Amino acid sequence: MPDTIYLEVVIPERKVFEANVDRVEVPGLNGEIGILPGHAALISQLKPAGLLTYHKGDEKGEIAISDGFVEISEDRVIVLADRAARPEEIDLTEALKLKDVAERELQKALSNPDLDITRATIELERASIALDLAEKSK
Repeated sequence: MPDTIYLEVVIPERKVFEANVDRVEVPGLNGEIGILPGHAALISQLKPAGLLTYHKGDEKGEIAISDGFVEISEDRVIVLADRAARPEEIDLTEALKLKDVAERELQKALSNPDLDITRATIELERASIALDLAEKSK
């Protein structure tokens, strides 16, 4: 059984992250998936907005991800996401603006039955995760 697991996070435009890590937690559609080397093969849909966490020794890293799939095998985890960003890639000012816009859109959706409350809630969750990561990295 391998000692580490290869983690790769890819979005349509580029590879966001790759490294050998000790363990990974991925936000699957039906809940968090904890992954250690030797994990059983699995394919799962990603949550529409979530936080991937990886551990390498004493180092802990986080990546905001949304929509897509994760493929897990005994020695690797491949995340194919629509969106993904590492903390250092997130602009704090922009993240604040996006969260404010998402909050306003959710308020509109709550008072207007023609608007999509689920989509507004997901956008607010995405914005909140990005803002939290940006604040942690500063």
